[in-house]
Amino acid sequence: MSDEEDIAQQMEAMAGEGEEGGDDALAEEWAAMAEDDDDLVGGGGGGTARVLNQDEIDSLLGFQEGEDDGTQSGIEAIIDSGMVSYERLPMLEIVYDRLVRMMSTSLRNFTSDNVEVSLDNITSIRFGDYLNSIPLPAMLTVFKAEEWDNYGLITVDSSLIYSIVDVLLGGRRGTAAMRIEGRPYTTIERNLVERMIAVVLADLSAAFDPLSSVTMRFDRLETNPRFATIARPANAAILARLRIDMEDRGGRLELMLPYATLEPVRELLLQMFMGEKFGRDSIWENHLATELWFTEVPIEVVLDEMASSLGDVLEWQPGTFLPLSATPNSEVMLRCGSIPMFSAHMGQKSGNIAVKIEGKAEGEA
Repeated sequence: MSDEEDIAQQMEAMAGEGEEGGDDALAEEWAAMAEDDDDLVGGGGGGTARVLNQDEIDSLLGFQEGEDDGTQSGIEAIIDSGMVSYERLPMLEIVYDRLVRMMSTSLRNFTSDNVEVSLDNITSIRFGDYLNSIPLPAMLTVFKAEEWDNYGLITVDSSLIYSIVDVLLGGRRGTAAMRIEGRPYTTIERNLVERMIAVVLADLSAAFDPLSSVTMRFDRLETNPRFATIARPANAAILARLRIDMEDRGGRLELMLPYATLEPVRELLLQMFMGEKFGRDSIWENHLATELWFTEVPIEVVLDEMASSLGDVLEWQPGTFLPLSATPNSEVMLRCGSIPMFSAHMGQKSGNIAVKIEGKAEGEA
């Protein structure tokens, strides 16, 4: 109870002071609190600044790096939001499914072994980021789509290279392919991989055939990613990762197509299913053109035209004569609606009024 009485007395004393006195007291209290804080920070050492230890510095830096990472990822998200997603090209996934089925058969015939090809994923990526992410050593094949006049890239990792060499040169089954790191690929290894790439490119051309006939031609084989540059680093591309398994051997093959390469067939890749039409239908166009030849249209013969004001027209009465400047030898105009079609001359035939077409109206092709 004594504490409550003390608090009540302090409140009464503060209420009894004037505005100036209250402000002075408040300022003194704040100054005292600041001195107390200095004592706490300085550890009672006369207000000297406290030195942070290494753990506190690391925690602060780690927190800041985390913030920076979050900010960077947000910026990257904003930048990448402008990248077209492959999911907006539904037909491309069907093309890759066809490629997987065809490669499974072709590589079985090529290696005379049980080969399983599977599609891991399809992603959108920037070309520069992809080149920086390629695990070396690897072989990079640059190929050209002849009809599209642009290039693509196939990357074969070292595991698949040694597996193909081992299979084609008669390696025993049940033994993993030997990997010898730190040496360049030999001519034999390059030639064997080039033969496998020829099979893959033939299947890739056949996979695109239902959409657009295209020939994928082998251009060159590189082992340095810098020499396999086919697009600007910021250009968007579609990357398909394929897994090739030959019992206990195998590896990965990555197919990268820049969006610039697919631009000539972009409208075809937008289809939801094979044969979908967008606005233009050639069958309907041919049918419409055929039926137009049998369509009946009214043709009017205009003898002459004259201009008159609205006031004069309102004064017209039954029996009013309208002077026309046409003569029996004057040309008349044949019209379909408001479109002039032919010029002609008036005449008679078999007791009927007739016109003789002289030619197309002016302005008509």
